[in-house]
Amino acid sequence: YTVDSRLQAAARVHATDMACNHFTSHTGSDGSSVRDRVERQGYSWSWIGENFFVGGGSAQTAFNWWMNSTPHRANLLSPNYTQFGVGYVYDADSDYGGYFVVVFAKPG
Repeated sequence: YTVDSRLQAAARVHATDMACNHFTSHTGSDGSSVRDRVERQGYSWSWIGENFFVGGGSAQTAFNWWMNSTPHRANLLSPNYTQFGVGYVYDADSDYGGYFVVVFAKPG
């Protein structure tokens, strides 16, 4: 995997959206999908996926939760993805505090 700044931006946008608008979903408050958010950053993809984790804890806590969840682990280990971006937002006034989002993709 390599880090892509456009994927990081898409992940950060979604983490911020969830924290500021008090929700958790792969669908943004504006109805956007991960595909929409990535394309808005100018990224053309052939494979795309997204994991998020909310609540207290560290990046390791989020990673452990994903590894213990079959669909989230599949995203982490998929050979279809070659790039990723991570976004994290902490908002003490939000419902969960910390919001981790990782976007996985392969350019296309």
